Amino acid sequence: MPALALLAAAFVVGVEQTLQWKYGVIGVVGLLLLTIGIKAKNPAVSSVGAVVLALLVAGPAL
Repeated sequence: MPALALLAAAFVVGVEQTLQWKYGVIGVVGLLLLTIGIKAKNPAVSSVGAVVLALLVAGPAL
C-alpha cells in the first residue's frame, strides 16, 4: 500500500510540475481550484477551476 501512495504522489507532483512549466502559476491555481472543488463537493469552485484550465488550453486557438 505505501508503494501505491508513493506512486500516486509522484504522479501528482509530475502533473503539477508539467502544468506549471507549460501554463505557469495560473495553471496551478486552476488545478488547485478544481481539486479543492471536487474534494469539497462544491460545484462552483470546481467549475471555476475547470474554466481556468480550459481557457489556458484553448487560449492560443481563441
